[in-house]
Amino acid sequence: MSKIFTPTNQIRLTNVAIVRLKKGGKRFEIACYKNKVLSWRSNSEKDIDEVLQTHTVFTNVSKGQAAKKDELQKAFNKTDETEICKEILSKGELQVSEKERQSCLDTQLNSIVNSVAALCVNPETRRPYPASIIEKSLKDAHFSVKMNRNTKQNTLEAIKMLREHLPIERSRMKLRVSFAGKEGGGKLKESVVKLANKVEHEEWDEATLHLTLLIDPGQYRVIDELVRNETKGKGLLELLELKEVVESEEVF
Repeated sequence: MSKIFTPTNQIRLTNVAIVRLKKGGKRFEIACYKNKVLSWRSNSEKDIDEVLQTHTVFTNVSKGQAAKKDELQKAFNKTDETEICKEILSKGELQVSEKERQSCLDTQLNSIVNSVAALCVNPETRRPYPASIIEKSLKDAHFSVKMNRNTKQNTLEAIKMLREHLPIERSRMKLRVSFAGKEGGGKLKESVVKLANKVEHEEWDEATLHLTLLIDPGQYRVIDELVRNETKGKGLLELLELKEVVESEEVF
């Protein structure tokens, strides 16, 4: 039986997602695991070994052709392939089929819509917008997901575009949550505090616990539903004020 000969400078890979970057007049590619590129870009995956199939820079992944050291030095000013892989991961274009691309875009858009809903409010009603309104407004604004950006970067761009179509602002809500200790006690308090950015004040008035919280707008409905369910409608939520978030602040 004849054997298939594979040149030593060729590497065969399967079930691969390719990220491509043109630099210095040449095309460079890296081979990644499917569904891991976006996880890396959104910082939900931090282990480079979980993203890269191999720490090798290619000129053509499909043909298994690895880039030469002098090509890497000329284009990237370095030959450390892991560092070059990270640069390509960050700046390169993810190569996927049309079906896969649409699936990625839909998933990314859903994450962006949810992030906007969690971070922003309608300043006229002082309440978050439903996700359906945000999604429709983004489509009306002809917003398009940038695949080489992470969710945070895309969300900031989405908010910027939405301001031209909706009264919207990035804010945090200050809430006062009150409920009797016997109607949830420590368990309910623990659940509510986990959903808050900060507990500004806590006090007991006889058997009633009052918590003053700073929250992202998207958590308002979650906390409201939690308190109503756990206290059978006896708990109380009061919106005290909105705090505007400065653009440079890290809010998610």
